[in-house]
Amino acid sequence: MTEWHLDPRLADDTHPLAQMALCDWRLMDDSHYPWLVLVPRVAGATELVDLSESQQQELLREVSRASHLLRASFAPDKLNVAALGNVVPQLHVHVVARNTGDIAWPGPVWGHAPASRYGPEALVERISMLLQGLADA
Repeated sequence: MTEWHLDPRLADDTHPLAQMALCDWRLMDDSHYPWLVLVPRVAGATELVDLSESQQQELLREVSRASHLLRASFAPDKLNVAALGNVVPQLHVHVVARNTGDIAWPGPVWGHAPASRYGPEALVERISMLLQGLADA
């Protein structure tokens, strides 16, 4: 069996946040939106059906936990949850907090505007905030 590795494109576009039971939780490097990416540490997984039933259940628990974290931290108008994988085939789930006034509303976050990468201080602040929210939950 092959060893699990994070796709280089996900590594380039995200920052590590936390390691949960199944997934690496990562912060998308786009300050336009509070945006988490959950990547199951399962070698070769490209689709939800590539996970065992227990892994699928754990993924759903982690997506729910990430959704609650973003809701508690940012009070969004809507949460977008998606596992598309058209560009990056490695299975990963996007959990994005959306507001009616955000730059892409009401359309999808992809392809609307170039990413606004976090500066070093803003990145530390955002990660600290999210980790504190995880600890408080």
